[in-house]
Amino acid sequence: MNRGITENNAVSCNINNGTLEIAVSGEIDHHNARSLRGKIDEKIYLYRPTRVSLDVSEVTFMDSSGLGLILGRFTLTRELGGEFCVVNPNDSVAKILELAGTSRLIPIIKSNAEKK
Repeated sequence: MNRGITENNAVSCNINNGTLEIAVSGEIDHHNARSLRGKIDEKIYLYRPTRVSLDVSEVTFMDSSGLGLILGRFTLTRELGGEFCVVNPNDSVAKILELAGTSRLIPIIKSNAEKK
């Protein structure tokens, strides 16, 4: 089953064979993190996926609110029995994830081919 869900320019979601594929674009900061969390959580609770893949390739800026968003969705997905990964971080997002130690907890996948 493959259903596409487009929320707005910031978040798009697709459910495919039990995997919720979420793509976030633009900035993830304290101004929009709450809204993004709500949209993502809604889809996680709705679909109860076995895996959540968060594509951040189009994220242009991320602060600590973005880290909180990622860690919170990781925790939620695990609590519901699923797996979580971050896909395609650009260099600046990858550096933030690495410096924060996030990559020790959450799989960071550099390309779509690796996530299968």
